[in-house]
Formats: sequence, C-alpha cells, structure tokens
Amino acid sequence: MRVHDDGVGGADPDGTGLHGLARRVAALDGRLEVDSPAGGGTTIRVEVPCA
Repeated sequence: MRVHDDGVGGADPDGTGLHGLARRVAALDGRLEVDSPAGGGTTIRVEVPCA
C-alpha cells in the first residue's frame, strides 16, 4: 500500500502515530517506510506478506 500527500513534509517516523503504525505492521511481519522531506509531501509505503 502507498499513501502520499502534498503537504509540507517533515513527518517524524519516530512520532507516536507513525511509531504505532510501524509496530502494527511489524506484528504482521511487514515493513513500513516513511519518506517526508521538508518542503515536500509525505509518502508512506507498507508491505505486508500474504499467503
């Protein structure tokens, strides 16, 4: 799954919201990536294995 916005960027991957999301994804043996450069949008990618 990929979610992108066109905001100002600068999301903190260690913030409580994204950290909680990362824990939930990890519980499913998945991977979460956050790309949020200052002055640009934020993109969150989630990969979760499925049978």
